[in-house]
Amino acid sequence: MLPKTNSCLALLYTFAALHCTNGHDNNKRSRALWYNAKNTHTGLGLSNATLQELTRLASDMTQFRALLAPLMVTRVVGTEGHSNVRKHLVDTMQGLNWEVEELAFDAKTPIGHKTFTNVVATLDPSATRRLVIACHYDSKIDTRGDFIGATDSAVPCAMMLHMAASLHSQLTTHSLKQSDLTLQFIFFDGEEAFRRWSKSDSLYGSRHLAAKLHNQLYPPNNQDQTHELHRMDLFVLLDLLGTRDVSFYSFFPNTQQWYARMLSFERRLSELNLLNNRPNMFIDKALHKTGIEDDHIPFLERDVPILHLIPVPFPSVWHELTDNEQALHYPTIDNLNRIMFAFAADYLNFVP
Repeated sequence: MLPKTNSCLALLYTFAALHCTNGHDNNKRSRALWYNAKNTHTGLGLSNATLQELTRLASDMTQFRALLAPLMVTRVVGTEGHSNVRKHLVDTMQGLNWEVEELAFDAKTPIGHKTFTNVVATLDPSATRRLVIACHYDSKIDTRGDFIGATDSAVPCAMMLHMAASLHSQLTTHSLKQSDLTLQFIFFDGEEAFRRWSKSDSLYGSRHLAAKLHNQLYPPNNQDQTHELHRMDLFVLLDLLGTRDVSFYSFFPNTQQWYARMLSFERRLSELNLLNNRPNMFIDKALHKTGIEDDHIPFLERDVPILHLIPVPFPSVWHELTDNEQALHYPTIDNLNRIMFAFAADYLNFVP
């Protein structure tokens, strides 16, 4: 919703914005400034030396595998594996001093009422704006056997944990500078359908969280109905990652510039011999009508800018029992980590 132009309301809002930021100077800004900042935000621009250092930090695949291992189990909602994985996510992020919320809710499914829990980890909750990186942590029911869902989405979860752990020092320093922009991770529950994919049997966690945040005013009691979703600069969704020779495309015109940044980082890292020798993953082409339904949809419908990192076509192991450890190609995952580290540092405007 666009801001109202009444000058009195603008003054009231400025007071509310000042009141809600816990005294952080860089967050003391009127609604017009913080709300519109995403539209003019630019990346920092990373030197070759910075890319080399980020690559060094990203390339600890021993750590990555250790973070991935507890995720490589069946994670059907309501099972022990599911709760153990949630605990792994929460414990890891809390151990890195992020604020972690476990947002539980009940919902009706085709197999009865279920309790779902979204996990939201925020580096600096007092910051006005967020770069959101998200994935889902549940796995689908498969009557044929144990569906691990290595790409869907154990690897994306591990990539996010790996980023938080590897950049812990740099992200902590960034927070201490009281920037108005922070990093937020969302691990969605209930992405998978219980029977057959439909609007009511899928995306349980993202539908619930998007509605919740849309109805939660920010700042509290403000006069022009801005809400928590307005705080999301960019929503980056990771899904079906981990196999070799994948292709990514730009899906949304309003985030084309940020897709182009990822593409440019892949090209630069390759030119600097900082990537494993693989074909380019980021394709310089837009696919604006794919019809892909994923956890971004409830946020897209509420005008949150989306960058969807999902291969097209989907991996051949998609929703197959073969989506397991043997499907993974670690040099490709390593390259993705390096690109994502560069993207996050560039967007958040910090250097290691």
